[in-house]
Amino acid sequence: MQTKTQTWRETPLKSIKDMTMAELAAFVQASLRDKGIDVVLSGGACVSIYSGGKYVSMDIDLVNNRFATRREIRYVMRELGFEEQGRHFIHPDTDLFVEFPPGPLSVGQEPVKEVEEIEVGTGLLRIISPTDCVKDRLAAYYHWNDLQCLEQAVLVAEAKAIDLDEVERWSRVEGKLGEFRAILNRLAGGGT
Repeated sequence: MQTKTQTWRETPLKSIKDMTMAELAAFVQASLRDKGIDVVLSGGACVSIYSGGKYVSMDIDLVNNRFATRREIRYVMRELGFEEQGRHFIHPDTDLFVEFPPGPLSVGQEPVKEVEEIEVGTGLLRIISPTDCVKDRLAAYYHWNDLQCLEQAVLVAEAKAIDLDEVERWSRVEGKLGEFRAILNRLAGGGT
C-alpha cells in the first residue's frame, strides 16, 4: 500500500467541527499514519457509515493495529487538539470522540479478513469491510445476546453487499451456527 504525504494534514481543508464521522476518522488516521501508527476503523462507526446514517454512533473506534504505545498516540492526538479523558480522546469542536481499542484487529476469534480503503475529503479512510462489520456486530449478539448489535448487523446487510457464506463459515467457527441460521433470513434481506 502506498502512503501519500499531503500538506493539508497540518491545516485541514475543513475545520474539525465541520467534518463528518468518516472525514474525522480519516483525518486522525492520516495524522497517525504520518507518525508510523497504523489504525483501522471498527465498531459502531462502521455501522453508521455503511448504513448511511441509519444508525448513529458518537465514537470512533480506531483499532491500534501495530501496537503503538498509548504515549505515541496521545502525542499525535494532542497535536490535533484532542485531550485524553479516560480511555477516550475528545475535541472541543466536535461531539464525536475517539477511542483506540488494542489490537489485533479481529472479529470474534479470527483476524479481520479485509480492510477497505475509502477516499473521503480529508484523506484515506481505512475501515473493516461490510462483511467483517456484520461479523463484528454479530459477535456481540452471539456472545452477549446484544439485540441492538443484531439490528446493526441487519442495517449493514441491508445497505451493503455481504458475503453470507463467509459469515456462515465464521459463525460455525464461533460455535454459533444455529444462531446464524435463525437470523439468516434477516441478514439476507427477508425481514423479521
